Amino acid sequence: MSVSFLYSRGDEPPIKIPAIGLDLFVRLPPAMSGGEFCFIETINAPGAGPPRHRHREAEIFRVLEGRYLYEVDGRRFFADAGDVVSIPGGAAHGFVNVTDAPARQYILMAPALDAVAFFTELAGVMHDGLPDTAALNAFGAKWQVEFLGPPVRAAEGETA
Repeated sequence: MSVSFLYSRGDEPPIKIPAIGLDLFVRLPPAMSGGEFCFIETINAPGAGPPRHRHREAEIFRVLEGRYLYEVDGRRFFADAGDVVSIPGGAAHGFVNVTDAPARQYILMAPALDAVAFFTELAGVMHDGLPDTAALNAFGAKWQVEFLGPPVRAAEGETA
């Protein structure tokens, strides 16, 4: 594996997807690791998260601020600031920010995904709100991502 030098000040504008309350920054693009991995930062609005989905890439999340409820292959659990969550490629998953303030996490994806292209296109697909699963899967087919249903939501009384 080869990693190229990159200094990221974190001052680039985010990719915004209001339909899922997401601001996303690509901190290390795929080209910097020869396609081995990419590194992104997300800020999730209160009560927001992506639709449940699965893809070939493994993901390692590090919660920086806030608290999330994760669902991985049907298993639900909370992750707080400082926690690390690894999700194998192919696992059905989703998460939601369960706080009343923005929550933030870093995500390492391996192998790399062209996150700028993927999330920019996803923002276009979701420009009028969260589309149905069939429309998301039509988009996802290009990226080998299967959207499985609505975002994760905390059940009544579900707390850690």
